[in-house]
Amino acid sequence: MRIWDLPAGYLNRQSLLGEHRELHGLYRIHTLGLRGYSQHPETVRWTRALSGLVQRHRQLGAEMALRGYVDRSPLASRARHRAWPATFIDPPARQLQLLREKYVSREPGRIPLPRTVHAIWAQHKYSVMARDPRAYRAIGRRVARLRGNSGFDDLALELTLLLREEPAAGRLANAVEHMWGYVSRLASADEREAAARGAAAMLQATQRLAMQHREPYLVSSTALSELAVFAS
Repeated sequence: MRIWDLPAGYLNRQSLLGEHRELHGLYRIHTLGLRGYSQHPETVRWTRALSGLVQRHRQLGAEMALRGYVDRSPLASRARHRAWPATFIDPPARQLQLLREKYVSREPGRIPLPRTVHAIWAQHKYSVMARDPRAYRAIGRRVARLRGNSGFDDLALELTLLLREEPAAGRLANAVEHMWGYVSRLASADEREAAARGAAAMLQATQRLAMQHREPYLVSSTALSELAVFAS
């Protein structure tokens, strides 16, 4: 049993659908009092974080939708503030390494698994911009001074925790507008009109065009799916 703490875009098709299935099993253990795997470390660490588990399910659903799958099994949470596990089975950098080992000779995920601080930062930039512009600028300056994978483990953890925060509407809209700039030139008049209706519509148009034209920067961005959880 494994619930990854990484953006769902890193998962290949088998891992994405497999985690979705296992998450439902984990949710049932907690909500129905089932005994199977009740003492598994993954089960234990989500004991006081069911609202975070529901949010993880939404992240998986958003990534599934981006790849053309339909999630017909939504989960609901009434919690006003999302709680996340205080511990990791493996820290985020180690999880990336585990996926790298797992995917040898297998299909990769949508987002290439990063090996350097510059790669992981490029993949997360718009997700961070949507949450904290000051952190976006500060991390960008810090990463510019680093070389290779120096500081990789710490940055992977910092980004994982930042992406657990809910973006404010205005900041989310700003990040989506930046993303739209990569593909707006490819949009038809109807698509531009649709994108002008708001952040959710603009993100949907951005997703469609990015995937259709395989726009490399956006296809490798965590924000392309995960911001859809918050856009409305």
